[in-house]
Parts: sequence; structure tokens; C-alpha cells
Amino acid sequence: QVQLVESGGGLVQAGGSLRLSCAASGDTDCITTSGWYRQAPGKARELVATITSRRITKYADSVKDRFAISRDNAENKLFLQMNSLKPEDTAVYYCNAEVGVEAPATCEYNMDYWGEGTLVTVSS
Repeated sequence: QVQLVESGGGLVQAGGSLRLSCAASGDTDCITTSGWYRQAPGKARELVATITSRRITKYADSVKDRFAISRDNAENKLFLQMNSLKPEDTAVYYCNAEVGVEAPATCEYNMDYWGEGTLVTVSS
């Protein structure tokens, strides 16, 4: 019931910046928590950052003070501003949407939605 499409990935030099976007469609009023995850070659998928509808944020310690997650509820978009990029940030970045107890009672609960990912490559 929710579709997610990421964009904004690409190739950037170490120390540079990128801004990722995630466009949501479908039952977007049901989304209570959104986030970004990433998976590097040979590594497990890991949490990068999450944000609630009340703008409460959480970051992995590896990206804290370098990345910033934000959410535009009116536009149904999620963003990840990435600054001071390092080669170890190279990964496929995935957008995630979750329906929690804060959602309207008409929503379908216990669901997680994922985009197909966008590749970020940081060169040294």
C-alpha cells in the first residue's frame, strides 16, 4: 500500500556532499517512521538514520554529525543530506517506511515498505 522510489545517488569525491530523496505514494498518511538504510558490498544492511512524523531523529554513530535526515509530510518525501563523505560510505542506500501505533486506526499495521535502492559511490 506504500511505494517508495529513491533518487540522488551517484559518484562523488571524498569530502563532498550528496542529497538523497525518497518519494512515497499510496497510503502515505499511514507512515509514522521513515528511514534510510544502506548495504555495502560484502556487508549486511545497516540502519543509517530514522525520523518520526514529529521529527524525532536517530543516527548510526558512523554518520552522526555528517548526515541529516528530514521529512516533508506535505510532499510525501524523505531526504538524506550527506556531507563530508568517506569511501566507507559507499553503498546502496534504501528508503524505508513503517506504519506504527501513531497512525490512524484505518491504516494497515505491522508493515514495512522498501524502495529498490540508489547507489552512492565515494572515491578517494
